[in-house]
Amino acid sequence: MKPFLITIILLPFFSAAHSQLAVPNEAGLAFGHVHLNVTDLELHKKLWVDHFNGVVTQKGDLTAVRFPGFLVALREREPTGGSVGTVMNHFGFKVRNLAKFLANWRAAGYLVDREFIGSEGQPNAYVTMPDGAWIELQEDQMLPTEISGYHIHFRTPEFEDLLDWYVDVFGLEIRPRGSIQTTTNVPGMNLSFGTENEPMIGTSGRAIDHIGFELDNLEAFCQVLATKGIPFDVEYREVENIDLKIAFITDPSGVSIELTEGLDRY
Repeated sequence: MKPFLITIILLPFFSAAHSQLAVPNEAGLAFGHVHLNVTDLELHKKLWVDHFNGVVTQKGDLTAVRFPGFLVALREREPTGGSVGTVMNHFGFKVRNLAKFLANWRAAGYLVDREFIGSEGQPNAYVTMPDGAWIELQEDQMLPTEISGYHIHFRTPEFEDLLDWYVDVFGLEIRPRGSIQTTTNVPGMNLSFGTENEPMIGTSGRAIDHIGFELDNLEAFCQVLATKGIPFDVEYREVENIDLKIAFITDPSGVSIELTEGLDRY
């Protein structure tokens, strides 16, 4: 009986550490990925593995790093600028031990931008990846893994209208996160929306190039988008060398969005 009990106890932790995408909601939707432009692919793979406990996966010419809840995709291309100044200001992780993470980060020769108490009353910090993607970290001592994806943060003067657009297009509900009232959840990721005094620019070409959502039936979802009058930057297609169905749209603020089917198999 003891080996059986040990298996039952350990299985949830093993699954959490090795899963990539969250279970989709009733509409077949989950968060998929954040796609970065990077100048040094090998350096980024090392940092995401060594400091964020990611697992590198490769399919065709697509390099990605798996985390519980989502993937970070890496494209070797010099970005036109960092994420700050764009609507897609940063994305964030929960970490079980923030002090340990920051000590290892500093020991590797990297700076910590700021430490503070976040909107949920927990220790938070910002770090900047090479090439300028801004990353927020929030401590959660009850986290079943060392680190897990948590939120992406939009910043624009029209943040409330942008939140309403995501709620309408993806069939979501507005739910506060700590003291932030303007947020919504997709399985695998919180989407938070905040204001800025100055207009922000779009994401294409920047350090955070685009974000992605995974659909169980992408072709049907694209047909729904078409009936809503949402234009496609890249229409629905199948990309055989990466075993993925994709489409691209852009939100009203200029954030590029990739829609995928098949990323959950990575």
